[in-house]
Amino acid sequence: MRKAPSVQQTDPVLTPETRRLIEQIHASPYRMTMEFTGAGSLALFWLHSVPGSSRTILEVSDRYSPQSLADLLGRTPISAVSQETAAAMAEQAYRRAMGLSDGAATCLGIGCTAAIATNRARRGDDRCWITVQDSRRARSYGVTLIKGAHDRLGEEIVAARLIIRAIALGCGLEDPPPELLRGDKLETLCETAIDPVQQLLDGSIQSVSVYPDGRRVIEGPVRGAILSGSFNPLHAGHEALALAAAAETGQPVIFELPVINADKPPLTYSEIERRLSQFRRRYHVALTRAPLFRDKAALFPGSVFVVGYDTAARLVDPRYYGGEGGRDEALRLFRGANCRFLVAGRTHEERFRTLNDIAIPAEFHDLFRPLPQFRVDLSSTTIRTAAGGGVRF
Repeated sequence: MRKAPSVQQTDPVLTPETRRLIEQIHASPYRMTMEFTGAGSLALFWLHSVPGSSRTILEVSDRYSPQSLADLLGRTPISAVSQETAAAMAEQAYRRAMGLSDGAATCLGIGCTAAIATNRARRGDDRCWITVQDSRRARSYGVTLIKGAHDRLGEEIVAARLIIRAIALGCGLEDPPPELLRGDKLETLCETAIDPVQQLLDGSIQSVSVYPDGRRVIEGPVRGAILSGSFNPLHAGHEALALAAAAETGQPVIFELPVINADKPPLTYSEIERRLSQFRRRYHVALTRAPLFRDKAALFPGSVFVVGYDTAARLVDPRYYGGEGGRDEALRLFRGANCRFLVAGRTHEERFRTLNDIAIPAEFHDLFRPLPQFRVDLSSTTIRTAAGGGVRF
């Protein structure tokens, strides 16, 4: 009988050097979320084998099916094992870590994607890409392995050691990459990483466009009608209103979520992520620092704002401006920004009211128009009240 080709057998025992690195990782202030696909779980085992992992690890997911990986990224990657995919995984992991810690911790997102030795025929190299992202940069490490030089466990060990050292470097610890077999090829890449949500909360920027596939673009273009709200929660009434407004205006409707409010504390990082999760794969959302409509008009000139009866009534009520002069000045600002209001009817004080029930000064009639034949008697407040605290929206 023909003998199978021999491969190098590697001892999986945690080495003193790697244990020392993990102790330093656990002693650092960093907290992390990890995303794996194809390999990397041995690194998690090692991290948990050293006391202190509860101070470091927030959450870990093993995305072993293509559907699970696509769900994480919001799309199917061109190549599952690539630097681009590892970086996208790390970005999602970083956002999750920031959300779980509410932005209060120093966070890392770890992405590992690999194709290692298997019991089926597979074209292409055995390889692994790991990315570690923090608030400023994304560092990627890729290794291409010599086929047959390691068995599956041996390749898993190479990936695990590279992950631990990548994390250590991300924590500011100095340590060289693991020693690879001769012929194994190691690549490194460092890119600038930006956290748009944190920059928005810091006031460094004024808006972030969040697209259905999860992309976040600082001060990205907003073209279409705008439906603003707290969306706590997003419900069928919001969606029906958006559909009706799109049909009436012939424009797409963008949901606008202000992270600061004139009467309430700013939304926290985790609360922003929670509310954004309602829109994922469905709608374009604009996160802004624009609590008032005059701020929104300055930020998005030329827009049609979709509002309900109660909001429109406040927009023309002199009490909110210190008198008619202040109100008229504000309404002229809307005209100067070429902004208009599309007003949907709404039940108010036990009666369904429309734009016709609002006393709008003649000078400003052109700023408002009704959204005809629309009625949905549903509100976020009613939904939260009905939940009775049993379900958090």
